[in-house]
Amino acid sequence: MELRQLEYFVAVAEEANFTRAAARVHISQSGVSAQIRALERELGAELIDRSGGTATLTTAGQAALTQARATLAAAGSVRQSVDDIAGLLRGSLRVGMVTACTVPQLFDALARFHSAHPGVELALQEGNSDRLVADVRAGELDIALVGVAARVPDGLESMVVIDERIVAAVPPQHPLAAQGEATLAQVCEHPIIALPPGTGIRAVFDRDCAGVGLAPTIALQATAPDAVADLAARGLGVAILSASMTTSYDDTLVAVELTDSHTAALLALVWRPRTNAALTELVSVATRSFNESF
Repeated sequence: MELRQLEYFVAVAEEANFTRAAARVHISQSGVSAQIRALERELGAELIDRSGGTATLTTAGQAALTQARATLAAAGSVRQSVDDIAGLLRGSLRVGMVTACTVPQLFDALARFHSAHPGVELALQEGNSDRLVADVRAGELDIALVGVAARVPDGLESMVVIDERIVAAVPPQHPLAAQGEATLAQVCEHPIIALPPGTGIRAVFDRDCAGVGLAPTIALQATAPDAVADLAARGLGVAILSASMTTSYDDTLVAVELTDSHTAALLALVWRPRTNAALTELVSVATRSFNESF
């Protein structure tokens, strides 16, 4: 059994597709298939069901996946321990961020890190906050920038980079615009445009509404904050966003303060407590990048 066979197996399991897995590990599809066949012969069990349109794990494959990931992580730790002594950084880091949430400070940090440590491969993955946190806990991501309501997730290291309140964003001609502030009940009298469940802003809105006995009907959902804002600017409803998300829409939207919304909308970097040298360095670079901007 070879480490590369385990690497190819994990890639196929995570991609659910031999072609994508081959592209990920930078070899031919036939090479991936041949190595996984060899691994299956050695283990005496079929790991991947190839009969459908996607590559799915068999029961044996599901059992093997956890151990394969652990073995690869252990091998990486051995390599990293040697590199630490030599003062080198290499390997890979998987970085998650909220879908369509453009955060220049994070991009600056990644650029600085890559410039200083070109031997570390960086992979960026977007998703909603709940999914990203789960992936960090599972070890599928090394670090993620996520939106959360009121507090950072338990059991993870974290750095809060933004702490603000949600607002209702409406066009200047909307009845709420002239008020400057409104209650959640007043806002919920209008069609609501929001991010989907699993996002930090939505979690704050749902929590605050539940706290005052409201169960709002969401008229429109969009995964990107810009889409939520654009829909509201066209008069389709009231957008629920963080205050900072509305700043680039000063000409088309008015941010209305929600007087009974008291839950903080946090944007935070989260990572597992046990880190390797590359992740420790990335956290340090990111901390400097965010501190320079706020």
